Amino acid sequence: MITFDTDPSRYKHWRVAYDGAVATLALHVAEDGGIVPGYQLKLNSYDLGVDIELYDALNRIRFEHPEVGAVVITSARDRVFSVGANIYMLATSPHAFKVNFCKFTNETRTGIEDSSTYSGLKFLAAINGACAGGGYEIALACDEIAMVDDRSTMVSLPEVPLLGVLPGTGGLTRLIDKRRVRRDLADVFCTTADGVRADRAKEWKLVDHIAPPNRFAALVKERAAALAKPRGDKGITLPPLRREIDAEGYHYRWVDVVLDRQARVATITVKAPDHSTNSFTSALYEPAEWWPLAMARELDDAILMLRFNELEMGTILLETRGDDMRVLSADADLDRNRDHWLARETIGLLRRTFSRLDISARSLFAIIDERSCFSGTLFELALAADRSYMLHTKGNEAPRITMGSESFGLYPMANGLSRIANRFAGDSAAVEKIEREIATPLDAAAALGLGLVTATPDELDWDEEIRLAIEERASLSPDALSGLEASLRFAGPETMATRIFARLSAWQNWIFNRPNATGAQGALKLFGSGTKPKFDWERV
Repeated sequence: MITFDTDPSRYKHWRVAYDGAVATLALHVAEDGGIVPGYQLKLNSYDLGVDIELYDALNRIRFEHPEVGAVVITSARDRVFSVGANIYMLATSPHAFKVNFCKFTNETRTGIEDSSTYSGLKFLAAINGACAGGGYEIALACDEIAMVDDRSTMVSLPEVPLLGVLPGTGGLTRLIDKRRVRRDLADVFCTTADGVRADRAKEWKLVDHIAPPNRFAALVKERAAALAKPRGDKGITLPPLRREIDAEGYHYRWVDVVLDRQARVATITVKAPDHSTNSFTSALYEPAEWWPLAMARELDDAILMLRFNELEMGTILLETRGDDMRVLSADADLDRNRDHWLARETIGLLRRTFSRLDISARSLFAIIDERSCFSGTLFELALAADRSYMLHTKGNEAPRITMGSESFGLYPMANGLSRIANRFAGDSAAVEKIEREIATPLDAAAALGLGLVTATPDELDWDEEIRLAIEERASLSPDALSGLEASLRFAGPETMATRIFARLSAWQNWIFNRPNATGAQGALKLFGSGTKPKFDWERV
C-alpha cells in the first residue's frame, strides 16, 4: 500500500535548508531508495517516493516557515540537476500507476504555481548541471530559472525522440503558455534529444538568467533575495496524520472512507467541527486541532490513498455529517482572518484539495440526506460532484443547504472559475440568482429550483433511486466514464492547468497504451538496451 505522509526526519532524497526569507530544496536522490524495488534512481532521477517528499517539504514551508518568501530548487549533486522521472520505473510500472504518478507530479507542480499566485511564495530553479525531461519540468513550474553556463550543461525535453512518449509533467504546455517560447523553436527543442546549452536556452526563453560557474552562486543568491517577500511570522508544526487503516477503509478524525469492494463504491464522509475546534484564535495555539486545516489535510490524504490503492473503486459517494451552523461559523472565522498567513495557507490547501476531486478519474455523487451539513465550504463537495441527490421531506429533520460566499470564488477550479459559475457554463443570470440566496437555508425544492442539485427523491423512493443510480454507474465502462467526466467537468475558458490535466493527460494516457511506447518493441520498453524501437507507422 502506498501512503503519502512523511516528515523531514524520513526524507531520503531532499535536503532542506533555511536562511532567513529563503529556503533551499536540494535534490540528492538516494539511488537505492526507490518506492518499490527493481530500479536505481541514477542521475537524480525521481519516482513517486521522491515527489511525495517534495510535496511534504512544500507544505512544511507553507505552514511551518511563513517567514520564507522564496524557495530555491536545485541539486546537491555535482554536474547534474535531474534527468527527470526514472525511465526504468516507468517502463516496469502498470499503466494505471504511470498515469496516477504523472497526475500527482502535475498536482505538485501546479501547487507550486498556486502558491506563487495566491500566497506570494516565489520559486527559483537553480540549474547547476544536466537537466532533462521531468527535471526541466520542475524548473518550468518555478517563477524564474537560473542556469549555469559552463559550456556543457544542457536543458532538454527528450521524451519524444528517446522514449516515444510526451513530457508528462506539463513541459509542452508551460513552454508556450508560460514561457512564451516560439512554437517552431519549441518544436525543435522537444524533438532534439541532446538539448541546448545556456546561451541558446536564454535566447529561446527556456531560462531567465545564466552565469558562469564562478558567478552562479552569487546570481542565485541575488535573484532569491529579490523574489523573497516574507508571508508571515511564526509558523506552526504539522503533526503526523492520525489515520487508521482496516479492511473497511481509512479512518481519520474528520474524514472517514468506507470501501464496498463488491459494489466498487467508496464513501467519503466529512464531519463538521465541534465547538472546541472551530476558533481561529485557538488555532494559533493548537493548529493541529483547528478543523479547516485538519479536515483539509485528512481529505487530501484520503483522495490520494483512494487514487493509488483502490483502482476499482469507480464511484465515490460524498457525504457530510454534523451541525451545518458550526461549518458556517468556521467559515466566518476563516473569512474574518483571511489576511493572516495561516488562514491564507489553509484556504490554499482547501483549494488544492478540492481540485484533486475535480480531476479524479472517479464518478462523484453527493448524497444529501437528513444528517448532512453541505453548507459553506462543505458545499464545494456537492458542487464538485457529477450528480447530487437531495432527500425531499418535511419537518425539522429535512436537509438544508446553505451557501456561503466561499462558493463564489474562494476555491476556484483549474479553469479559474468558481464551481458555481462552472456549473452553469456561462449563465451569469443563474449565478446571480443563486448569489442572492447566500446564507439562506435551502430545502430540496428550493435547491432543485435553483439548479443546485440533480434530483430530489422523497422518502419512499430515496433508497431505491440512490441504489439504482449507483448500480447503473458501476455497470458502465470505466474508460468511457473517465473520458466523459473529464470532458464535462470543466466548462468555460481553457487555462494552462486544464490543458495539463485534460489535453496533455489524455494524450499521454493514450500514448502509454500504444505499442510504439510500451509494446515489446516500443521506445520506452527498449530504452537503454541498445536496440532500436520498431514503430507502427500509421498516424492516428
